[in-house]
Amino acid sequence: MSATHGHDYPADLDPKVEALVNEVIGRVADKWTMIVLEALTEHGELRFTRLAEVASGISQKMLTQTVRQMERDGLVIRTIHPVIPPKVEYKLTELGFTLSEAFCGVWIWAAQNLQRIEESRRAFDAKSKA
Repeated sequence: MSATHGHDYPADLDPKVEALVNEVIGRVADKWTMIVLEALTEHGELRFTRLAEVASGISQKMLTQTVRQMERDGLVIRTIHPVIPPKVEYKLTELGFTLSEAFCGVWIWAAQNLQRIEESRRAFDAKSKA
């Protein structure tokens, strides 16, 4: 990336950093990752079944895939308690919390610009119909 739009990225940006940014944005922009991230930020450590309730609408299979990928990336810690039936809990790591904080800016931006975006969409749609 070059210096554009007021962002001053180094000219010698490590391609591995750029690839990681693209990969993380692609994953975190995934609806379910964002919802799990938000749920664990708000509620702290959650059992799998409670996480599924809080992240309403997600299938068990998709929740399993999402938390496994988040665990692989170091965003969540999965703790299995040796009881019957097994008790599995998930919580954000420090890395997960920092990602949550970073995406908090997107929520703030959306709240500040909601009206402008809606107005722009209405104007665009009105032109499209003409």
